[in-house]
Amino acid sequence: MDDTDVLVVGAGPVGLTAAAELCRRGVRCRVVDRLDAPQPYAKAVGIQPRTLELWDAMGLVGRVLDEAVPLLGQLAFVDGEPGPRLDLDLPAEVPYRFAALPQDTTERLLAEHLAGCGGAVERGTEVLGLEQDDEVVRVTLATPAGPRELTARWVVGCDGAHSTVRHAAGIGFGGDAFPEQYMLGDVELDWDLPPGYVVRSTRRTADGGTDALVCVPLPGRGRYRVSMNVPPELATAPAAGVAHGLEGGRAPELRHIQQVLDRLSPRPATASALRWSSVFRISHRLADRYRAGRLLLAGDAAHIHPPTGAQGMNTGIQDAWNLAWKLALTVRGAATDTLLDSYQAERHPVGEEVVSRTVRHARAGFDSDPEDPAAPVLREAQLLVGYRDGPLTEPAPGTRPAPGDRAPDCAGLTRPLTAYPQRLHELLRGTRHTLLLAAGPATDAQTLHACAAAAHAAAHGLLDVYAVLAQESPASPAVADGLRLPVVRDTGAAFHAAYRVGDGEALLVRPDGYLAARLPAADPARLVAHLRRTFAPV
Repeated sequence: MDDTDVLVVGAGPVGLTAAAELCRRGVRCRVVDRLDAPQPYAKAVGIQPRTLELWDAMGLVGRVLDEAVPLLGQLAFVDGEPGPRLDLDLPAEVPYRFAALPQDTTERLLAEHLAGCGGAVERGTEVLGLEQDDEVVRVTLATPAGPRELTARWVVGCDGAHSTVRHAAGIGFGGDAFPEQYMLGDVELDWDLPPGYVVRSTRRTADGGTDALVCVPLPGRGRYRVSMNVPPELATAPAAGVAHGLEGGRAPELRHIQQVLDRLSPRPATASALRWSSVFRISHRLADRYRAGRLLLAGDAAHIHPPTGAQGMNTGIQDAWNLAWKLALTVRGAATDTLLDSYQAERHPVGEEVVSRTVRHARAGFDSDPEDPAAPVLREAQLLVGYRDGPLTEPAPGTRPAPGDRAPDCAGLTRPLTAYPQRLHELLRGTRHTLLLAAGPATDAQTLHACAAAAHAAAHGLLDVYAVLAQESPASPAVADGLRLPVVRDTGAAFHAAYRVGDGEALLVRPDGYLAARLPAADPARLVAHLRRTFAPV
């Protein structure tokens, strides 16, 4: 019987992200997928800025930037007339913008990245059964070579809306389905609308409904993924169970898409070069919980909802990102017994909010915020996702960014041996926690050394430490002469402005790029006590 530390079921973007991050951390990991080959479909195409930040930390973002195209905003048309225009503007300190990339390209890049980490997808391999006890999960597989048995310490179900892992775990998946059916097509359009914008055109129908056309730009000249209401001749009754995603049967033809364009396109347009098409349905469901013993869920196995705002795949990738570092510490024996419980505590509320928001947007349009007009765009970019109330967060009332928030990026950091500035996120690309010690004129080297040593020991050595020196004033003689830590100078004062950091403050950043604690470096016992939430006693 084969064995492994972690079995990942499903080789979509979520499963590939989980597997790559586990392999990057030295975890024995196997990935299986029931399909013989990846699907060549542009299903999920929107890439959020936060996802690009994660891929930066993984070492993948350069390949993505080579192949993706920018998403600049949305042009809306109502009954043929221009409606509200949305420009996806973000603050200058956010390193990445919105992008579009076909899902099959995303999966190819992630699979190649996984291979570079020493992993591979076992294709044509389906999970037939799962049985778990206190120590392991026994898995029955159907493989191209016949039935196989596998023992895994943990199983991560990234196997979609019809998840075998979720069913085996006995986890409920409550929700409902939208009655409408839609069709997708990957085509080229010859209209004169500006590139880089999603085009949404709607008309009210005689029965009070809405006839809609949504076109998302893709890499290639005039290439779009178009979605629209399905014509009656292609409509089918929903299958039993969860009705969500692409359906088999008759695929839309180019003429079906052209008929909708003739009816709804805001500019004269001819569709050509149909790459693929399908009919699909939408449901909104949320798993009751994300963990049952040694079985865990991520992505569509845990939450499904309308594709409004391109939240689904990106939310699933963040599930995997959150889970992988915690699971790696658990496998290594360095985690507390309750660390994996924080996955449910942190990610289930996120899934619940995304399902609720996307259903609301699908029915009533995007929310606005008169007090903070930038908030809706930041929320869609998934830059406002945070864990302030999570079990791994050390409250620090009145501070911004607060523990639990995404650690903001900032530029202009310099190091003694470099002739070029760096971004803070470049320092956070590793697989470990990062401790940033703000060292000003009032902080001595002994204090910083004591804090760093205590934290390093409490974190089982899985901690990177940097002393961040302010530019506007020289460090104290003790720091300048006696500091034996890696030094980063805040040359442009961007770090101090972004974090509103005080002299002698210690900022702990988790491996997934979230601020965990802000504590005085002079009191290392408090920092050690906080790290005990994550790390087992040494």
